[in-house]
Amino acid sequence: MKRGRLPLTALRSFEAAGRLESFTLAAAELFVSQAAISRQVRELEDLIGQPLFERHHRSVRLTADGRALLGTLTAAFDMVSEGLDALSGHRLTQTLKVSAEPSFAGCWLVPHLLAFQEEHPEIDLVIDADPRLSEFRAGEADIAIRHSLTTDRWPRVEVRPLAKVEMIPVIAPALAAAGRPLDLPEDLLQHALLHEDNRQLWEQWFAAAGAAPIRLERGAIFADGSMVLQATVRGSGVGLIDRDHARDDIDAGRLIQPFDVSVPYGTFFLVTRRFEALTDAARAFVGWIERSYPGAGR
Repeated sequence: MKRGRLPLTALRSFEAAGRLESFTLAAAELFVSQAAISRQVRELEDLIGQPLFERHHRSVRLTADGRALLGTLTAAFDMVSEGLDALSGHRLTQTLKVSAEPSFAGCWLVPHLLAFQEEHPEIDLVIDADPRLSEFRAGEADIAIRHSLTTDRWPRVEVRPLAKVEMIPVIAPALAAAGRPLDLPEDLLQHALLHEDNRQLWEQWFAAAGAAPIRLERGAIFADGSMVLQATVRGSGVGLIDRDHARDDIDAGRLIQPFDVSVPYGTFFLVTRRFEALTDAARAFVGWIERSYPGAGR
């Protein structure tokens, strides 16, 4: 097989699983899920056309072909590791500190971190959910994700727009089925409306949807969007959620969007002291999030 077509991620997953004789221990070593290890090994077996493991109820055992491949891979990976250590003088593990807006951290970043870890297992992330602007002094965050309704710059830092925020109404299917059909925007009022920070945003949404002016004086108010999202998924009421943050739950059928009307609610930004001075780990994170965040570039 040509070098350019070598399935390196699958080979690494197989080597760890074979050496440890456990998909679970391999997942822990590589900081990925057990399902990811199993999928990579299965893809490697399909590529080779031979089983590499005998799978039992609670254990796996290498086949003869698996033992042969493991011996080659372990020796090769050891040589690569030793060569890199000799060049760098230390192991290539890096720690990256990310400060994220609480709603962004809870709704999207934390649920998607596994994808980043699978892509960059050499980077250990430290996540701080904090709405305050970081000064990026020693020991603080390397990169921050911040939200603003009106500001697009802050003193002593550089910013890069990540995504504009569009708020949409979402409701759990069971709650929607329990009441009258949601034919008009006003039909949402039969259910509790859940609010982030204040009740004015729902009033803006009803106006954008063409409803008669509505004054809202009731409904739970939450400190950030991740709390609204959790309460909405559990059927506590109708949430007004960032479209990008509700996307996974809508796609999975845990929430439905009854009306295709949205209201703008500011922008998420990437913030750091100087983008040109970012570490390799921070550059990798910025590149990943700009590729992976659904609303990036919007």
